[in-house]
Amino acid sequence: MNQWETAMDQWELEGLRSANNGMRNQVDYIMDVYEKQQVQIAEIQQQVDALRAQASSSDQLVEVTVDGAGVVTDVRLTAQAMRAKPENVGRAIVEAAQAAARSARSQHDALIAPIVDTAELMPDLPDLVPGAPSWRDARESAENDGSRTD
Repeated sequence: MNQWETAMDQWELEGLRSANNGMRNQVDYIMDVYEKQQVQIAEIQQQVDALRAQASSSDQLVEVTVDGAGVVTDVRLTAQAMRAKPENVGRAIVEAAQAAARSARSQHDALIAPIVDTAELMPDLPDLVPGAPSWRDARESAENDGSRTD
């Protein structure tokens, strides 16, 4: 082996070491962020579990409370509701429940926003492994599938 081939092998070896160190640094960063997010997620989960949203119907016949998932946990009828037509009470319950669910969703989104923001800053899998599938593309595809109204 001549001097040129030895220098080229050394150069390639240094390039591989540098790439390996860069990848190791990225993985270490990802692991640090992951560990911090685990703590944040546990705290946020407690807040989501405790989340409640209330809304009243525009005619003030009912007040509905929902949990963090938008599931109705309480319905309160006013004295007026007892004298109203059943179909009006039904519409009022639906209106208030939908408003409360929207509020709960908004509060939920605000609670998880820091986690989502941090995840957006993380390197994607193809950044670490060329040719690997993108988790961002998979997530966007799942979100688009979930938001379709067939």
